[in-house]
Amino acid sequence: MISISLGSPVPLHDQIVGELRRLLATGALAPGDELPPVRQLANHLGINLNTVARAYRELTDAGLLASARGRGTVVLSATERRAAPAKEEKKRLEQSLGSALADAKIAGFSRAETRALIERQLSRLWNPSTSA
Repeated sequence: MISISLGSPVPLHDQIVGELRRLLATGALAPGDELPPVRQLANHLGINLNTVARAYRELTDAGLLASARGRGTVVLSATERRAAPAKEEKKRLEQSLGSALADAKIAGFSRAETRALIERQLSRLWNPSTSA
């Protein structure tokens, strides 16, 4: 379900948040789905439970998850509740995309190969019948 890289320069918390966002965006996680308990996921990933708890908290604050003591964490929505104005969200997304594109360039991908990767991801996330 969730995979992280202990050797990645990306903080573990950010990797978990990114993986859960990806699962929500692709439909692999849907409203009502239960997530593993914090302790269980931390053990599975071999990391500190506070790191998992922080990731769950961030997604709860964004309106994507709901947690109840003793009842676990469930997916509340696949659409984020806007905490930041659209302009700030756009800036955050541009920075994330810029980092991913820089990684592709540094890894030696050509412009055409990078474009193909982007198109493949767009197709995965926006299926033709629902694309805007």
